[in-house]
Amino acid sequence: QVQLAESGGGLVQSGGSLRLSCVASGSILRINTMEWYRQAPGKERELVAEITRGGDTKYVDSVKGRFTISRDNAKKTGYLQMNSLKPEDTAVYLCNAEVGLHEDGTTWFGWGQGTQVTVSS
Repeated sequence: QVQLAESGGGLVQSGGSLRLSCVASGSILRINTMEWYRQAPGKERELVAEITRGGDTKYVDSVKGRFTISRDNAKKTGYLQMNSLKPEDTAVYLCNAEVGLHEDGTTWFGWGQGTQVTVSS
């Protein structure tokens, strides 16, 4: 059984930092790709950051220079480091990932449950 479990959300003051984690559990070999999305009240879901199979990263313009996506395949965990947080970053943050299951190339794709990030002014 493969699962993604998120943690690290909470309440932080403007200018503060948080690190979100997304742990992949089960009989997996590695995280192939990971994406972080956010959903704010009254707004459409937004792709915030992604990391590819080759390790390249991309960010939405509004978080460039402040957010960093990474992964640690020894720990089977992906991260989103968020610095210089602003009230407009307030949202539910969700991770999704493609993971490699076996040496034959079998993969699994799924979503975490979401974690609330609230930034006060």
